[in-house]
Amino acid sequence: MIKTELEEEISALIENSVSQIAQGEGSSKLALSSLEVSDESTHGDLSSNAALQLSKSIKKNPRLIADSLMQILNKEIADSSLKDVIGKIEIAGAGFINFFIKDEYFYQKIDEIIKLDSNFGRIDIGRKEKAQIEFVSANPTGPLSIAHARQAAVGDSLARIMEFLGFSVTREYYLNDEGNQVNILGESIKLRLKELQGEKIDFPEDYYQGDYIKEIAAKISANGGKNHNFNFSEYGIKYILDGIKKDLADFNVEFDAWSSQAALTKSGKIEEAIEFLRKKGFIYERDDAVWFKSTLFGDDKDRVVIKSDKSYTYLAPDIAYHKDKFAQGFKRVINLWGPDHHGYIPRIRAAVSALGQEKDTLSVVIVQLVTLLREGKVVPMSTRKASYVTLRQIIDEVGKDAARFFLVGRRVSSHLDFDLELAKKESQENPVYYIQYAFARISSILHKEKEEGFVQGNADLGLLKEAEELLLTRKLSQFPRSLSLCLDMLDPYPLTQYLTELAADFHRFYDKHKVLDAARANLSQARLKLVNAVKIVLRNGLSLLGLSTPEKM
Repeated sequence: MIKTELEEEISALIENSVSQIAQGEGSSKLALSSLEVSDESTHGDLSSNAALQLSKSIKKNPRLIADSLMQILNKEIADSSLKDVIGKIEIAGAGFINFFIKDEYFYQKIDEIIKLDSNFGRIDIGRKEKAQIEFVSANPTGPLSIAHARQAAVGDSLARIMEFLGFSVTREYYLNDEGNQVNILGESIKLRLKELQGEKIDFPEDYYQGDYIKEIAAKISANGGKNHNFNFSEYGIKYILDGIKKDLADFNVEFDAWSSQAALTKSGKIEEAIEFLRKKGFIYERDDAVWFKSTLFGDDKDRVVIKSDKSYTYLAPDIAYHKDKFAQGFKRVINLWGPDHHGYIPRIRAAVSALGQEKDTLSVVIVQLVTLLREGKVVPMSTRKASYVTLRQIIDEVGKDAARFFLVGRRVSSHLDFDLELAKKESQENPVYYIQYAFARISSILHKEKEEGFVQGNADLGLLKEAEELLLTRKLSQFPRSLSLCLDMLDPYPLTQYLTELAADFHRFYDKHKVLDAARANLSQARLKLVNAVKIVLRNGLSLLGLSTPEKM
């Protein structure tokens, strides 16, 4: 977690105070305290658990430790520049130390937001470090499903956030465009073409049965039909892949690179990767198969990379693919996978370690599945039969913005229930509508500002004293922290949570207080500046989620 400058200063004071008490008690152990944003205004703006942590080391009552810490902190604050920022310190609960920040600090944040505008929230954490996010990577044997749509929304939003935080990000889609599934695709199309040509076909249960197969066959038939030498698999992959790219583009997702497993196989890089591991002593042969010593790197058993029939297992091309990633200079490699790949993580981590990369270079994020609800009932889905709701259908039914927001509106580690009816509602119940409505409301206010001759100018922000105003000022300052949380978790969910809370705080303020009031021009100027800052933060946050910012709704 990246801390603000103020949080760094307070954390340093806490560590110094803890050190003094620990040494006084004859202990060399320091407390691993945390400094968090308080959940409630009555608990201050920042809260530390230092006393509770230190009590574990020196075996004293945390409330007594907190009293001692507060005495030291108050003295050190009085002798530092923080005396102009920290209003007071209080002890609460079992020994939490709560810091109350003066309103003036947050008034300055409003000026900072307006000055930085689209750059507010940027923290150069990445420092141009090359990072690759591989996501979706669905087999090109059918349209993208709602599960793939969730990966698309999560991966693209995460990429946008990381770019905003200074990383040089490459979005990559990996195509498994070879093997038995591709052969079955070709055979499925061929049989449907024969049906169109009048033959009676007994269609196998394990072939691809979706209407899109019939569409491909019809396309081939319209072009005059093909003889038995025609490569139905290649044609089908291209047709499906064109559709996937179109759907993703309409979902506001663009990839920088598309990698083909078939091309990887032809390149000879799989043999090169296995030979690389062989030279390092991580490959051996047994039972006519070639094995990777993955147990040397934490896996529960060694893994076959070349089967006895000389064909590759899934792991072999994956090792070569990851070796190629690092050869391109990526310092962070992030894979977004579905839950069916959870057991695959130890072996790919083992492979990356065997390739000579640091353990933390690779991050694997498991994106849980989605259950679609229509009128409260689960929509049944079957991938092979293609009886599932596709990304295209979701875009057409609820719109890009609602779809993207709902798909990232829950932690990736949690199963997601996607309520189609809720996503279409234009009410407070629908979070993305409520957020965009806040943006549109502010846009209307700022438009009237010009019409009615109000000027923000050098507004006296000290006039903002109402509880709803002060809550907004504090919420605005937390935007960078929400982005830092997204990076730490490799999940855009904290940003959706933050924007939902910010919009709710704004609507409460708007419903209770008049912004444009000719009788109180000075106060109106201050409030205009406040809502302008809210608009900037909403716009920055929505754009990082790939969502639009409507001026009118």
